Amino acid sequence: MRTIAIANQKGGCGKTTSAVNLAAAFATLGNRVLLIDFDPQAHTTLAFGFEPETLERTIYDAITKAQVPISRTQIPVSKAVLKTSIEGLDLAPSNILLSGVEFELATLYGREYVLTEQLKHVGSSYDICVIDCSPSLSLLTLNALVASTDVIVPVQTQYYALEGLKQLLETIDIVRERFNQGLGSLGVLLTFVEKRTALSRQVQRQMREFFGDLVFDTVIHRTTRLAEAPSAGEPISTYDPKSRGAIEYEALAEEIINRRMSDSRIDSQELVAREAIQAV
Repeated sequence: MRTIAIANQKGGCGKTTSAVNLAAAFATLGNRVLLIDFDPQAHTTLAFGFEPETLERTIYDAITKAQVPISRTQIPVSKAVLKTSIEGLDLAPSNILLSGVEFELATLYGREYVLTEQLKHVGSSYDICVIDCSPSLSLLTLNALVASTDVIVPVQTQYYALEGLKQLLETIDIVRERFNQGLGSLGVLLTFVEKRTALSRQVQRQMREFFGDLVFDTVIHRTTRLAEAPSAGEPISTYDPKSRGAIEYEALAEEIINRRMSDSRIDSQELVAREAIQAV
């Protein structure tokens, strides 16, 4: 199972929007997909029309009171999964209780591997797992990175785009060195692109010059329909399948499926980008 963490500790970059609509696009292309809401704000859960506070079980129940390896009494993540309106797409929902995970797992040995252990038991049931990380470099985000094969960082096309990225790259390096050598290369997704504004075009050009092949060819434009979809409890692929947002997220899904994140060109460009960021 390919596991993709959508991570950026900077809020307002389209992280949840990308997680929801990318997962839906993967399913639309015929993949079996598990989407994990790993954010206590539970926006991904809300995006599918579920009320977080009324749910009997969530991802919180699967990772608290945990043991590594998993104990027989622990609730498996499969017991917290909900079917969505998209065929082939399941959701492991969240709610505000997830904010207490740091405290509850504080004394647990191997707490960085709790999600990894859970995903081992559902790996044969899905082709792709997408994790919507919390907007912080917390134990939740660390668990997501340790469990993942790839990382995608949504970046809004504005002058503050590099804010916090240096710290995120350092965290990814630590995860690779200490916990997960199989964590793939960074992929940068440009979001909230506004073709008509000179600022957006300029920042997009600078990001491509800076990060090169790390930046996906597909970009996500700011559109009204994409912003409306969560209020209807639907991903853009069902809310308005012919809209620009639906087309772009399907194109992104196809690019990810076809793209080799371990390609030597991407790896070398990542090294260049890291060195450049260190100088910022």
